[in-house]
Amino acid sequence: MSAHRPRPVRRSLGALAALTAAAFALTACAASPSASEETGGGEAAGDGVFPTSVEHVYGTTEIPAQPERVGTIGWGSFDAAIALGVVPVSIGTSSFGGDAEGYLPWTREAIEADGAKLPALHDELDGAPYEVLADAGVDLILGTNSGLSEQEYTTLSKIAPTVAYETTPWGTPWRDSTRMVGAALGMPDAAAQLIADTEEFTDTEMAKYPEVAGKTGMVIWVDAKDAGKVQYYTPNDTRLQYLTDLGLEIAPSIVKLSEGSEEFVSSISAEEADTLDADVAVVFVQGGGDLSTLREDPLLSKIPAVQSGALVYIEDDAQLMAISSPTPLSIPWALPAYAKQLGEAAAQVK
Repeated sequence: MSAHRPRPVRRSLGALAALTAAAFALTACAASPSASEETGGGEAAGDGVFPTSVEHVYGTTEIPAQPERVGTIGWGSFDAAIALGVVPVSIGTSSFGGDAEGYLPWTREAIEADGAKLPALHDELDGAPYEVLADAGVDLILGTNSGLSEQEYTTLSKIAPTVAYETTPWGTPWRDSTRMVGAALGMPDAAAQLIADTEEFTDTEMAKYPEVAGKTGMVIWVDAKDAGKVQYYTPNDTRLQYLTDLGLEIAPSIVKLSEGSEEFVSSISAEEADTLDADVAVVFVQGGGDLSTLREDPLLSKIPAVQSGALVYIEDDAQLMAISSPTPLSIPWALPAYAKQLGEAAAQVK
């Protein structure tokens, strides 16, 4: 696979299993009106047709010709591009969930499975890496799931056509992000097929755990060093959006708490923890704690899912990253284990 020029990657489902499902089989489809209508703003009539354009929170970006050197900002964009056969020349270092070099495991596996060169890594902790991307000679910048400010977007657009997030910072659902990336790369049909393949994989995995369907869920976390509050994710967040993909419904208590909020995460005092009523709770603990942080606390232990044992405890950083920002690469990598955990938790609901 070329490191720069877009080329759809075709893989068999058997090979996926052998590679821990690191990527998906893709077929470049013939152009059709229905496919182009699903590209999240892209106006390409079919794969390989330029110019194309992509709508996002700051307007519409036109890509005049097939990109040769792609750079990315934030989460998700580089996975979608790689799954479509395009390895960016520069991506953000994954300081959380990444390996010693800064690559997420599913990202590395997908690239190495195709014998391609790993992209350069850049640091985004202090904002957009303008100089790095300019020096890399990028001709397209993808930030479909990022927190790009309008000023950052404007500055990046002076380097190369830039695609920002859809509407909410860090909140673009994986399907929309994939469509936007596909449109920008001139591959709307391949992106639509990639989404369909990912959905099929998801449906197959979740069918193994029918008890999950229809249960209410939430994603929360606590700091063992500050157990006086519970952080909960709102429906604006990709973690909760992903739970609905897997057949759960967002807990009414979370919906009520989140009414009118544009935030992706908020908090509630431990004194009110018992109001976090959900059939299943996906939980992670910071600050050196574990599930005992909740089970042994006189207030946190009153959370209904803690009392019933219907908990999905996430302690692996890579898994946490995978379910925090699902992508066409991270979903097949992490879902088999996550689905099993959800099934076991749902079985505790009486």
